[in-house]
Amino acid sequence: MKVILNGANGRMGKTLTPMILDGVDGSSLAAAVDINSVAYASFPIYERLSDFDGEADVIIDFTRHSTVSSLLEYAVTRNIPAVIATTGHTDEEMELIKKASEKIAIFKSANMSFGIALLAETAKRVASMMTGADIEIVETHHRNKLDSPSGTALLLADALLEVIPGAEIVKGRAGMHKREDNEIGISSLRYGNVVGDHEIIISDGSESIRLRHEAHDRDLFAKGALRAAKFLVNCGPGIYNMDSMLKQM
Repeated sequence: MKVILNGANGRMGKTLTPMILDGVDGSSLAAAVDINSVAYASFPIYERLSDFDGEADVIIDFTRHSTVSSLLEYAVTRNIPAVIATTGHTDEEMELIKKASEKIAIFKSANMSFGIALLAETAKRVASMMTGADIEIVETHHRNKLDSPSGTALLLADALLEVIPGAEIVKGRAGMHKREDNEIGISSLRYGNVVGDHEIIISDGSESIRLRHEAHDRDLFAKGALRAAKFLVNCGPGIYNMDSMLKQM
């Protein structure tokens, strides 16, 4: 599996590159791309995706959501599946992804952790059985994270909406008013160097269930992206996510 790594000099890119070079999940490095094209290893770094026209089976993108237009243009033109591992996409950017998925396979997930996928499935089952329960999501990340709430917290909330139709997502709480029924609250904390901590609290007033996932290092996201890439190369056009891969497994 020949991988184009977009964002090779970023935090996640530097975590993922050694794994690809070591052949994890049958991977090999087709090209490393980063706007900061200064090489940090014994291979060249292309400044733009369009600078590379060699063979590749899949693109893994760990850049920023704002670059998705050029990513998709390149992927569609070259008919290469893409794993989009960035978060914070606007409605317009999501529409571009949807349109591109009509021509190529796209794996889009706010979190590449297999554990988060399991957390979402477990939370859906609990919420569906504790009808009318209060649900709160508390997410914690490092002080430099840009988006808030995290893409993962929104992913978890969207998963819960599947079993609680009509619920309202409340992002942060302020002011003088009580909690309303049928809300899914999200609270965000930012401090230190926390990789990622997500907790879902489900309470019916008589008892509470707390489901928590804690990321200890960024390797798990890199491994998840490679697993997603391996899954994607055998898929036809469409949008896929961790749930798609979980169901196949």
